[in-house]
Amino acid sequence: MPWQAWFTLIIILVMIVALVREWARVDVTILLALSTLLLAGVVTPIEAFSGVAWEAVITIAALYVVAAGVHQTGLLTWIDRWLVQSGGTVTSLLFRVMTPAAVLSAFLNNTPVVAMLIPRMQAVARKTGISVSKLLMPLSFAAIAGGMITLIGTSTNIIASGLIREAGLQEFGLFEFAWIGLPAAVLTVAYLSLVGHRLMPDTTPGDRDKTDTLNYRFRLCVPPGSPLAGMSIQKANLRSLGDAYLVYIRRGQDTIGPVAPEEIIREADILTFIGRTDARERLLRETDFFAHPTKNKQDNQETDPPLFQAVISINSTLAGKTLKDVSFREKYEGVVLAIHRKDESIRGALGKVPLKPGDLLIIEAQKGFDRRWSQSEGDFYLVTQDIRKQQPIDERTGLVLAMLAILITLHIVGVLPLSAAAFTGALGMILIGFLRGTQLRQSVDIGVILTITGAFGIGHAVQTSGLATGLGHTIATILPGQHPLIALLFLYLGTMLVTEIITNSAAVVIMIPIALVTAVDIGMEPRAVALAVTIAASASFLSPIGYQTNLMVMGAGGYRFRDYFRAGLPVSIAVMAITLAAVYLKWLG
Repeated sequence: MPWQAWFTLIIILVMIVALVREWARVDVTILLALSTLLLAGVVTPIEAFSGVAWEAVITIAALYVVAAGVHQTGLLTWIDRWLVQSGGTVTSLLFRVMTPAAVLSAFLNNTPVVAMLIPRMQAVARKTGISVSKLLMPLSFAAIAGGMITLIGTSTNIIASGLIREAGLQEFGLFEFAWIGLPAAVLTVAYLSLVGHRLMPDTTPGDRDKTDTLNYRFRLCVPPGSPLAGMSIQKANLRSLGDAYLVYIRRGQDTIGPVAPEEIIREADILTFIGRTDARERLLRETDFFAHPTKNKQDNQETDPPLFQAVISINSTLAGKTLKDVSFREKYEGVVLAIHRKDESIRGALGKVPLKPGDLLIIEAQKGFDRRWSQSEGDFYLVTQDIRKQQPIDERTGLVLAMLAILITLHIVGVLPLSAAAFTGALGMILIGFLRGTQLRQSVDIGVILTITGAFGIGHAVQTSGLATGLGHTIATILPGQHPLIALLFLYLGTMLVTEIITNSAAVVIMIPIALVTAVDIGMEPRAVALAVTIAASASFLSPIGYQTNLMVMGAGGYRFRDYFRAGLPVSIAVMAITLAAVYLKWLG
């Protein structure tokens, strides 16, 4: 292989190490790797950012907008009614959870689908008494499997279709993946509903965090004539208490929070703190404040600001930083009450804890916090902890469904390419009025878009440097005269391993060029091999790293890495068997 190929291989290996060690955000790491290849002259800017790459990026961004618009229609109210049917076992509830998740994920990007369904699963878990950890991982797995059914179900499929078109092959059809995706989704739902849920842990971190935060919250009242009245929070030494902090002030009918250091204390103010019980006793001794009389915890819940959950995303700018570093209270106007990491709750000085992707933050903030910061700049996936009211179905929902049905039909019959259909659907959502201003900007995960853009550039470097040709020939040499299923199994396992280490988008752009060369050398149908590799890149059931939805549910479900491997291994084997059998019988047999 030429030096460019060896250099590209080294850069990819360093990138993988950086991603595993979490040296930087995923999008930053991939873009840095691409920048190195550009500076070395391995790939030119024109090659790195080709028309196919931009077409795929625009398509994926447009589908994010469409998914956000569908959420605004209130269609999920139907799912609420489906989920809250009385009676039933864990098996029947899982069936009701996973079926709509798989169906929705076949036509909408599965990341926002899971984000929309997480709070509903938590509400159902509290109502039925079933552990939420029995529901959230199956939800993620069902969304992943459902995304395999159609071309638009996941960004991985769209990227792969663009790559094979660039290689001179026919693009994948909208339902071409259904030969594999449909039986895979059915089997995933059936297995996890009947058997797999027994492999899930039995924890309820969300409820535990809520109870714990109530135990750490206390209120103190400022009496008439208090010497602290008229002082600022900073001057009264209430800003940095160490074992407690001031969350907000209730003044008459108004709630002030987050509390600025220069906020003036007034008589009759009710100060709400979060901290240790001995901090409460110390403040009662050292000031003339008195404890606020509270009848019961139900009264607290009625007057307290609502609690929200925010899951740190894999591309978050918060990863590796502390709450103090980013001035979380001031920037997001919310207070982090607890951090849940895997199956443990982090207590103590939360402001000094470096955040990690997958961390679940329990945040107390005013109403509207979720609307303001949902997927803000890709920092986190945000869901409210409680769903009190069902969202009404918008009267324009019928118009939206008709528009989407027409666009899908026009794409199927060949009138509109996928990019044009997706862009028209996004534009329709805007014109109908479902997305405006901030909502529109927040509907697109910029971190994911940057990751895909960088991954495309690295994929082109794999091709132009000769790395794909070299590795493809090597694999074909290792497997001379082997049965096509053996070669297909080798490529599938290799792709599945790569996608569990890095993201699915990066895995597919690296592996498809290599798979196409291998297929030609061995004499296999290249499109069929590319389809199998694409499924392998999406089939991330063994860890929370390879797929965003797995990371989203990790903190909320209290999962560890080993929980994914234990529950996901049978699913991975089943999906692999279905893929190999379907590809061989339909395209290679």
